[in-house]
Amino acid sequence: MKEWNRKNALWMVLCAVLYAVGTALVCVTGAITPVLFVCYQITAGIILSGIVVYAFRKVQAPGVAACLGLALILLLIVISDAVAWHVIPAIVIAVLAEAIRAIFKYNWTGDVIGTVIMTFSSFGYYGQIWFNRDYTYECAVEEMPAGYAEGLMAASPMWSLIVVIIAGAVLSVVISNVTAKLFKLDK
Repeated sequence: MKEWNRKNALWMVLCAVLYAVGTALVCVTGAITPVLFVCYQITAGIILSGIVVYAFRKVQAPGVAACLGLALILLLIVISDAVAWHVIPAIVIAVLAEAIRAIFKYNWTGDVIGTVIMTFSSFGYYGQIWFNRDYTYECAVEEMPAGYAEGLMAASPMWSLIVVIIAGAVLSVVISNVTAKLFKLDK
């Protein structure tokens, strides 16, 4: 088992920074068009899964998901968006990913499931489309170009949440496997 050591801790800092940057990139794609914002989880599955599974395989011990979750929370603080609606889901997701990895004794299956879970760490940010529609609409009217809010509401019926979650999870598994092959990660 690959435990924590100084070298792995430095790698984890790099992975945490990449995770935060990747999360910011996923967020920015939503500004391009409402459909990309609705497909946030799909984009997260594509952009973040390789980083997460690499970090999980690098250190097969507790604390990796917590480090990545902390990087996200620090990003939210930096961009002045560290509200409960964003931070609490990030903490819950990191704890859940840590628990799953521990239950599976830090093997490949646990790491892939944990990776899928970690791609949902910013669900509090975009999940508001479905669970806090009035607030999302108001924010979109204030912050985005004319017509964006209406497009966002039209592109996000409740059934789309299920499609986005399934597609994001499947892509996360695929990207995890591609990353394992590219970087010759132990399975």
